[in-house]
Amino acid sequence: MKRVIILTVNLLLIASTFSQDISGSWIGELNLGAMKLPLVFNISEKGGVYSATMDSPQQGAKGIPVNTVHFENSKLKLTIINAGIEYEGEWQTDSIIGTFKQNGMTFPLNLSPAEDNSGIVMRPQEPKPPYPYHSEDVRFENKEAGITLAGTLTLPKEGKRFPVAVLVTGSGPQNRNEELFGHKPFLVIADYLTRNGIAVLRYDDRGTAESGGNYATATLDDFATDAAAAVNYLKTRKEINPKKIGVIGHSEGGTIAFMLASDKNNKLAYIVSLAGMAIPGDSLMRMQRYLLSKKMGATDAQIAQNEALIDIIADLIEKYPEDFILQNMDMLAGEVLPDSLKENEAGKAAFQQGIKQMISPEIKSLMKYNPADALAKIKCPVLALNGENDLQVPADINLDRIKALVKGKVTAKKYPGLNHLFQHCSTGLPSEYGSIEETLSPEVLNDIAEWIKRF
Repeated sequence: MKRVIILTVNLLLIASTFSQDISGSWIGELNLGAMKLPLVFNISEKGGVYSATMDSPQQGAKGIPVNTVHFENSKLKLTIINAGIEYEGEWQTDSIIGTFKQNGMTFPLNLSPAEDNSGIVMRPQEPKPPYPYHSEDVRFENKEAGITLAGTLTLPKEGKRFPVAVLVTGSGPQNRNEELFGHKPFLVIADYLTRNGIAVLRYDDRGTAESGGNYATATLDDFATDAAAAVNYLKTRKEINPKKIGVIGHSEGGTIAFMLASDKNNKLAYIVSLAGMAIPGDSLMRMQRYLLSKKMGATDAQIAQNEALIDIIADLIEKYPEDFILQNMDMLAGEVLPDSLKENEAGKAAFQQGIKQMISPEIKSLMKYNPADALAKIKCPVLALNGENDLQVPADINLDRIKALVKGKVTAKKYPGLNHLFQHCSTGLPSEYGSIEETLSPEVLNDIAEWIKRF
């Protein structure tokens, strides 16, 4: 559930004739009440034509194409249509004074020339080679899917027949380090555990980095077969104790860990759920949208409008074939959208964006999935962890569900002040993830290692 979707759109250039030149990077800060969000516009000029991209450093987003750039008589206008973003400002020698609009909301945004290192944040926990353990690039086959997955197996230098953890990423295509917002949480986890005598296998999601397959067509069940293939591969390694193989899953990966543990054929020694989904997917997504929207300052009316739009899209997906919907989005928008949305570009863009997200096999399977049956079949020990400030997988309802349904021994813990990535945070909003130097709380790392070493 950590998905942050960066929309890319076709670059359209609008020519302007003027003598002024605002080429360069311009940075400003949106004041959203509960948080501040830096934005950078990178403007370039060639042959009298301006183009631009936008960066959101805290969100780990760089190079988002700007659809239109218009600058004339000191007035600047930028639009990113699919994101519903519009910026208008006036150049005043050393700054641009203006307003930022997105999906009906308006914020003041003044821009100043940006330094080359704007938005760069240190990652002090990221380990650097040489490592005090063995690190081996490996490949293993998912025979059921007919694909080969690539990853890294780290093994302690001293000893043999090691306990081992398979790391399973959250939603969205991730590499073996679960890299996002400039952080590499799985690299940090693997390094910590291996230094503490626990082997770790982490792998690129199918269709990502060096792994084969197609991520875009995969469902939750498909990802579960990839994780099961990783478990089976470890059983072939002489360095590994086959009776001490476990799975650590983050977010959607935690839900996949539940699925694997419920299948007695996998014979897992344990699982660790890092903010794994334990309630039905559609309920979790609705809850997630509400919490994130409220934290960002949205009104109840705005939240209700968004939910109504999602319900409209869900009804369309039930009623029509997906190809028909994709080919006729403009026509359908005219038929089903209320006037308040069909008459503005931001509303139509949100409609089209929502369709594309909701028809993806991953999201569809996640929305329809109820983990209850899998949880009830789990007999191995479970360590279930959540951050108190998690706005994507709320701690209490998910931890309570795990404790109520799992038959095996459950150790559950909620960490004060931690977000969905298990960072110490201020707001819990995803836009904050990239600005935090900490990749993962040292307390969480220690708790995972000490718990696994009991087996």
